[in-house]
Amino acid sequence: MNAVAACPSQQNFHHVFLFAFRAQAGLESYVRNSGLEHSLLHLIKLRASYLNGCGYCVDMHTKDARAEGETEQRLYAVPLWRETPFFTPRERAAVAWTEAVTEIGRTHVPDDVYTEARAHFTELEMVNLTMAVIAINGWNRLAVSFGQPVGSYEPRRPA
Repeated sequence: MNAVAACPSQQNFHHVFLFAFRAQAGLESYVRNSGLEHSLLHLIKLRASYLNGCGYCVDMHTKDARAEGETEQRLYAVPLWRETPFFTPRERAAVAWTEAVTEIGRTHVPDDVYTEARAHFTELEMVNLTMAVIAINGWNRLAVSFGQPVGSYEPRRPA
């Protein structure tokens, strides 16, 4: 008999966690299919993961972005994106939005950040952008809370 079967409370935890993980994965699927550029999604995921101190997700999203053709220069610049010329105005607006939504308890969403994002994103894209930020913040909280081992992630190979 394995440890999970021997301990009903542990088995219940795994059962509940599986349902919660599926719900989070459903949100991730929505985001991936939202029409936002995958390169933009990588930047959003990476910036939020840095802000949240999620080593597992930083490792994952740098590997995924690199596998999809992102440059080392841009990946290294994500934590200090304001000081570099490597990002488009649309990407800058998305990263600023990511920071504001991720740190909403400290800063709320400043009007100028919203105005700049709306200059580059339609209403539907704003919803999708916000859902992308919500999704990565959820993944960060799961990975950090449950101590996901950093460095273990291997990206999927392109089809």
